[in-house]
Amino acid sequence: MENLKEIIDKFFITDNRWQYFTKGLATTLQVTAGALLIGLLIGVVVSIIRSSHDQINQKELSPPARAVFWVLDTAARLYLTIIRGTPTLVQLLLIYFFFLRNVENKVTTATIAFGINSGAYLAEIFRSGIMSIDKGQMEAGRSLGLSYTKTMRMIILPQAFKNALPALINEIITLLKETSICGYIGLNDLTRGAEIIGGATYEQFVPLMAAAMIYLAVVMFFTWIMGIVERRLRESDRR
Repeated sequence: MENLKEIIDKFFITDNRWQYFTKGLATTLQVTAGALLIGLLIGVVVSIIRSSHDQINQKELSPPARAVFWVLDTAARLYLTIIRGTPTLVQLLLIYFFFLRNVENKVTTATIAFGINSGAYLAEIFRSGIMSIDKGQMEAGRSLGLSYTKTMRMIILPQAFKNALPALINEIITLLKETSICGYIGLNDLTRGAEIIGGATYEQFVPLMAAAMIYLAVVMFFTWIMGIVERRLRESDRR
């Protein structure tokens, strides 16, 4: 039975195999961060479209404005249905082999794919946060002379963000773990790095366990950071 020194030498030291973990982790974090930014942008836009369509009295709008709202809301609903109703892996493969097949950078392809996927879930998270705000907040903002857009940006969205923060944290963690399928398009992320080491040593347990521990450590770190942010937001509400 191999001792600890032999295990470390075999799976980490020999041929600098530890670099598969460090470089793979860097790729995983890069894809996660980029996808989160794209997802946040899509999520905010889609959630505003969906919540505005539900909150605004359509009869008060002019026919052109009503038609625009209907087109935007229909497109948003279609996007949410397709993205949430199909597997992430299938979306990644479709984007890689068909929609972005001319893009040579696999990190870019993966980032866009996961960003589009995450945007659908973030949109519903933000929409639930917006809908949780009392309607009186919107009426108060409008009574002060603020436009609908300014009221949404200055009053509704900050409160909605606080309400949606726990669900947002869960989505970030889920996004981080979902990037483990990047290996299907040949991207050397953390999981793929563990598989390469397993293939070289003909033993998969140790490298996969090492990758799992790294994922766990990163998730715990993000959870700790988000916990601090959440506590400070609660403290600011008491002031």
